[in-house]
Amino acid sequence: MTDALIAPHGGTLIVNQAGAEEQAELRERARSLPRVVIGSRQIADLEMLAVGAFSPLNGFLQRADYLSVLNSMHLANGLPWSIPVTLSTSTEQAAQLKEGEQIALVDAEGALYAVLQLQEKYPYDKQLEARQVYRTTDDAHPGVQVLYQQGDVLLGGQVRTLGPFPSAFSHYRYTPTQSRQLFAERGWKRVVGFQTRNPVHRAHEYIQKCALETVDGLFLHPLIGDTKGDDIPADVRMRCYTVLLENYYPAERVILGVLPAAMRYAGPREAIFHALIRKNYGCSHFIVGRDHAGVGNYYGTYDAHYIFAEFSAAELGITPMFFDHTFYCKVCDAMASAKTCPHSSEQHVALSGTKVRQLLQSGTLPPPEFSRPEVAQVLIEAMRK
Repeated sequence: MTDALIAPHGGTLIVNQAGAEEQAELRERARSLPRVVIGSRQIADLEMLAVGAFSPLNGFLQRADYLSVLNSMHLANGLPWSIPVTLSTSTEQAAQLKEGEQIALVDAEGALYAVLQLQEKYPYDKQLEARQVYRTTDDAHPGVQVLYQQGDVLLGGQVRTLGPFPSAFSHYRYTPTQSRQLFAERGWKRVVGFQTRNPVHRAHEYIQKCALETVDGLFLHPLIGDTKGDDIPADVRMRCYTVLLENYYPAERVILGVLPAAMRYAGPREAIFHALIRKNYGCSHFIVGRDHAGVGNYYGTYDAHYIFAEFSAAELGITPMFFDHTFYCKVCDAMASAKTCPHSSEQHVALSGTKVRQLLQSGTLPPPEFSRPEVAQVLIEAMRK
């Protein structure tokens, strides 16, 4: 425990951001270093490494850790870790890089984001990673598609990050150090984190408030990194969250932050990944709902619940809070779930994503039992634009 909050994963926040003096030295040195061009997903990973959100990682995985994560969901030292954080390059470029040297990581315009101490370069089996992490080798899966498009060689080693990283939603872009400070200032010890890449509807609100009954505070922590092209844009989602919090939540018991990570769509494994990240931000509890981080029909409805049984409570540290499918029941005249409602599905207000989009596109508010009107209005206005 630190400041009466849960300890970071591995015991210490591993912050990989270089200080001002070191940054100046790295920028000067980088002029003569070999360069590897990175995209938005790698930049997001570097920001997570920079602020300590990926603790205990200090860089991109080397072979032993990579294979251990694939095969056992643990790092080579035994700590739980479910998603490999890697940097790839082409076979041709890898042949020009030497283990032991430093590599400048730059974007397409040449902006320097980090310097990698290349400790190991190694080939890897993309189909094995797809099967282990995503439970499918189907390239229609968005995570598998990204994996197959990567280079064929992985570069492992410690990074020192420079930034500046993207500044969108800067008011909500708390680092783990900052979120922990906020929780401590409010006297929170038991904090529940909520992951989302979608606007919050009444079912989400219901499970958040159920959780909030048992803890000191809620950390609403939407992901704003890369998502699928048909997901609702981050700026629209953030407007939805702010109008919801303004009208329906106790301000002193909720903090809205943003998670700059890229979405993997890895279902059960990503549920573990998201929980460990929120542990680093200071959350003692983490909400796991129906088909967490899922996409399509690749995962069972509650696979993201079952995977937590593969770890001991002590090794994870953070406590998962499992919620069933929730809805408004006309007979109960209340929000409920399959665990609490005895009535048939015909009495439940549940709309498909397609139906909701049709209503919003026509300018029609979904029923208030499904969505708060303020949230629906934000979505309608966004669709009109």
